[in-house]
Amino acid sequence: MVGRRFSRLQRAVGGGFVFGVLALAVGAHSAVAQGLTYSSGQSISPSFEGWGTNPDGSFNLLFGYMNRNWEEQPDIPVGDGNKFSPGLADRGQPTHFLPRRNRFVFKVRVPADFGEQELVWTVRANGVEKMAYGTLRPDYFVDNMVIMSETGTLGPGSSNAALRAHTPPVVELEMDTEIDAQVGQPVTLAAHVTDDGLPRRSGGGFFGGGAGLPITDEGTLNLNRALRTPNRITVAKVSGLHMTWYVYRGPVGGEVSFNPGQISTWEDTRPYSNSPWSPSWVAPDLPEDGRWVTEVTFHVPGTYVLQGRADDGGLFTDSRVTVRVSRPVL
Repeated sequence: MVGRRFSRLQRAVGGGFVFGVLALAVGAHSAVAQGLTYSSGQSISPSFEGWGTNPDGSFNLLFGYMNRNWEEQPDIPVGDGNKFSPGLADRGQPTHFLPRRNRFVFKVRVPADFGEQELVWTVRANGVEKMAYGTLRPDYFVDNMVIMSETGTLGPGSSNAALRAHTPPVVELEMDTEIDAQVGQPVTLAAHVTDDGLPRRSGGGFFGGGAGLPITDEGTLNLNRALRTPNRITVAKVSGLHMTWYVYRGPVGGEVSFNPGQISTWEDTRPYSNSPWSPSWVAPDLPEDGRWVTEVTFHVPGTYVLQGRADDGGLFTDSRVTVRVSRPVL
C-alpha cells in the first residue's frame, strides 16, 4: 500500500523532489540541533559505558566509542594509536571504527579483585588523542534495562515486568569461526537466530514500507509530517529482530562488500538510512527457518575480524568470525 502511494507521489512531483524535501527538512533541524557536523577529519572518543558482573565473581568493563565523522571509517591498528593500559595493549578492541556513536561494542573481562583500579583505552585519530577510563564505581553499574535505555529502546524512566525478564537473542553460527578465503571470492555467513519476541516490533518506513513514510492515502506528500520534529530528547530506536555483520578489525585500507547490504549497528539517525535509529526504518521480515544468510567479499588481502550482531531492538548478542584473505593463485 505504501509502495503504491510512494510510486504515485514520485510520478506526481518527482522522486528527487520528495527526497529533497525530506533531506531539507531533516537537514534544517539537524543544523540547529547538532551544530556543525563533518564527513571526515575529526577525532574518535572511546567511551566507557559501564560494568557488569559474571557468575564467577569477575567483571566485564563495557566500551564503545564516538567517531565524530559521518563518513570516514579509520583503521587504527593496535599500538600507540589504539591501546589499553596498564598491562596488555590489546584487549580485543576494534581497529576499524564505524561512523558516529557506537555503544556497547565490546567488553573486557577483569578479575574479581579488580577493586579500585582503572583500565584506560586510548585512541588517536586525525592527530587527536582521547581516552576512556574503565572503573567499577557503583554509579557505572549496567544491567539489561540500562542497556535498553541507553540504546534508545526505552524512554527515560520506562520499565515493566516483561522487559525486565527479557533476554538477548540466541545465535548459532553455521560456519567455522576461522575461515580462509581469497580476494574476490564470496564467503557465506549463516546464523540461526531465535528470540523471545520482546520488545514488540515497532516502526515503519522507507525500507520496509511501513507507516513512517510521510505520504497521504492519496499519494501526496504530507509536509507537516515530513517536517515534524522528534518527540524525544534522547535517541530513539525502532524494535524488530535482525542480524547484521560489519568489519570489526581489518588491514588499513581494507575493502569489504556485503550482500545483501547490512543494517547499520551505529546510530545513523538520517531518515533515509538503513538503521534502527532512523525514524522511518522498519525491521526486515523474519526468515521462515530462522536462518540469516549473508555473502561477504574481500577486495584487499589481510586478516579480518567480522562482528555479527543479532539485535531485537532491545538487547543483542555479538559473534565474531576471523577471515584470512589471500590473493588468488595465478
